[in-house]
Amino acid sequence: MDGESETTASIVNGVRMRLMDDWRILQNVFKLVQREETICVNPQQWQQQKIVDFMQPDELKKHINLTIKEKETSTLSDIEEICQQVIKYSVKTSHGRFHNQLFGQLDPFGLAGSWLTEALNTSSYTFEVAPVFSLVETEVISAVCRLAGYSHGDGIFAPGGSASNMYGLVLARYKRIPTVKSSGMFGIRPLVIFTSEDSHYSLKKAAHWLGIGADNCVAVRTNAKGQMALDDLEDKIKAAKESGLDPFFINATAGTTVLGAFDDLDGIADVAQRYGLWMHVDACLGGAVLLAYKNRQLLKGLQRANSFAWNPHKTLGVPLQCSLFLTKESDLLARCNSIEVNYLFQQDKFYDVTYDTGNKSIQCGRKIDAFKFWLMFKARGYGLYGHLVDHAIEMARLLEQKLRARPDRFRLVLDQHEYSNVCFWYIPKAMRVPSSEENEDWWARLYTVAPKVKEQMAYSGTLMVGYSPLSSRQLGNFFRMVFTCFPVLEAAELDIILNEIERLGEL
Repeated sequence: MDGESETTASIVNGVRMRLMDDWRILQNVFKLVQREETICVNPQQWQQQKIVDFMQPDELKKHINLTIKEKETSTLSDIEEICQQVIKYSVKTSHGRFHNQLFGQLDPFGLAGSWLTEALNTSSYTFEVAPVFSLVETEVISAVCRLAGYSHGDGIFAPGGSASNMYGLVLARYKRIPTVKSSGMFGIRPLVIFTSEDSHYSLKKAAHWLGIGADNCVAVRTNAKGQMALDDLEDKIKAAKESGLDPFFINATAGTTVLGAFDDLDGIADVAQRYGLWMHVDACLGGAVLLAYKNRQLLKGLQRANSFAWNPHKTLGVPLQCSLFLTKESDLLARCNSIEVNYLFQQDKFYDVTYDTGNKSIQCGRKIDAFKFWLMFKARGYGLYGHLVDHAIEMARLLEQKLRARPDRFRLVLDQHEYSNVCFWYIPKAMRVPSSEENEDWWARLYTVAPKVKEQMAYSGTLMVGYSPLSSRQLGNFFRMVFTCFPVLEAAELDIILNEIERLGEL
């Protein structure tokens, strides 16, 4: 062998000899994850534990050596120290005072399922390489279809809600124009999508990606509650038809990102039926209501939709990511997306190939996202999660009551929200004036408060609550507090949160 080959052989042999020792890193990292300051789930410690040790990007780069080099190596001790640094400077999203996103604290059974699937490192495209997980995915999809009222439904786990919504568009387009699969969109009338002005931006991005065009994603006006206005929807469908366009898809939203509003699904289904449009429901946030007992009516009419998307990693505490696309059409996913793949989806295999679900997906390799969700249901029963969803919504209503009880300091964006989102302004002492003095300049100043308080939250590490404007109502920044199934909060915690916002707002 020449010198270079000898060097390669020596390096490879060294890796082989050390490999079993390298696996010991898992034990060390597992101990790090088990530490209370990593997960921050104990309510007795929330006052002392920081959610984040925030630094600006350039400052953070000085604390963690991010550089990757060709020949630099690290010992197990070095790697453990790096992992400790990553934990130290990361956001502890399971901390009980993290209410910044639509997700929050993990369910421990979900995390256990996630660890297991990562360790087994397979893909969910065929039963051959994922026998148990293929059956699990089939069972979860079947169970959710039953809950949704889809007696002959089908579905797939997707990499996030944006992709799930795109599945709905792809199926709707294929059902309307089957030749699009082979011939593309050449020579057809421009297709038009309708979605509320408060809906998720993924619909407009999907219109761009699928060649429909962002301009053909039509925003429909919302009412005072943040729900799609049915009269405006119908007017815009008629206008599109009169312009020679081809309306084909209505996206209803069950839990808008900011206000948590639920569109009138029955009303939208009537319009869709009247004009022959596919009805999809973006229930990425509000899909958890499927499990609820007291709030199930929020999804009334879901069974009439052609498809819907749901992210169980929102509200329920399933580890990121976990996203479902479901359709009432039993074989449309396969007809729309399957193509001949002789090296992977052979039809002469030695088992029932109907469990090779990967050809229904736009992906090839696909993470095992069903198992962690399934394991949670096995551990607690999905009925228990229904009670937890109801509790999260109840906490949101209670927070609204507490905000109303401090009228000089807080003001609600909506008098009552529908889901577990609560949107409000904090009014600092210096801005507490008679209502007659709340002019345009006063409101402009108020819109600057939430970002300033948010900065104080980040640097103090005591609380994380998001903020947002709402352009559809011409409203500037306000806080958006989101409740999830975990942590399971008590009423007293809400006063602690409001008191902390007041404290930070006066710094």
